[in-house]
Amino acid sequence: MAGLELLSDQGYRVDGRRARELRKIQARMGVFAQADGSAYIEQGNTKALAVVYGPHEIRGSRSRALPDRALVNCQYSSATFSTGERKRRPHGDRKSCEMGLQLRQAFEAAILTQLHPRSQIDIYVQVLQADGGIYAACVNVATLAVLDAGIPMRDFVCACSAGFVDGTALADLSHVEEAAGGPQLALALLPASGQIALLEMDARLHEDHLEQVLEAAAQAARDVHTVLDRVVRQHVQEASILLGD
Repeated sequence: MAGLELLSDQGYRVDGRRARELRKIQARMGVFAQADGSAYIEQGNTKALAVVYGPHEIRGSRSRALPDRALVNCQYSSATFSTGERKRRPHGDRKSCEMGLQLRQAFEAAILTQLHPRSQIDIYVQVLQADGGIYAACVNVATLAVLDAGIPMRDFVCACSAGFVDGTALADLSHVEEAAGGPQLALALLPASGQIALLEMDARLHEDHLEQVLEAAAQAARDVHTVLDRVVRQHVQEASILLGD
């Protein structure tokens, strides 16, 4: 990335966005009839699918059942064609396991698991094309799939990434911006309450700049919420028309 200007003197990024501008988001719900809930999302050129099953009885050992709440199981995978790098194991590797744990942490904070004790909720997410902001896209598409399944949540879970370049906080990083290095963080937010469900940073950042980058990610997550809320309302409206209500 030597010589690549990530932020121009006029304040524009490589793809023409302003510093805190989101990539275009397109999404739809109910893409698979066989699942209890499903959704598809495109955030820029990053594309992801999510399917949800449950709440249902615990599969496997019943000792895993939690007496006071549902068990949330999240699994992440990426299609072998999602990046230029070809790998033999699209799921089950260390990165996939870490992503699954991070997704579970975010959704345990949002799903009203106490309403379904001794049951299990399965959330499966697959990235079809990776172009930066993978965790955020996975959280956002899983939120739509959980809502499509009719599982009660205390709030949406909305996520976005942010970075710091030339003294400026950038929101919703593309692959080019992520590959350039520098401090980056991923934030999963419950927008109504402002509760942070997950915050991860992968490089050092001086505390003088942390608040600026964190606020950029939080505002971007709130902007994502506006888009997802519109998608949900449109889906409900279309479903009502089909049902003749």
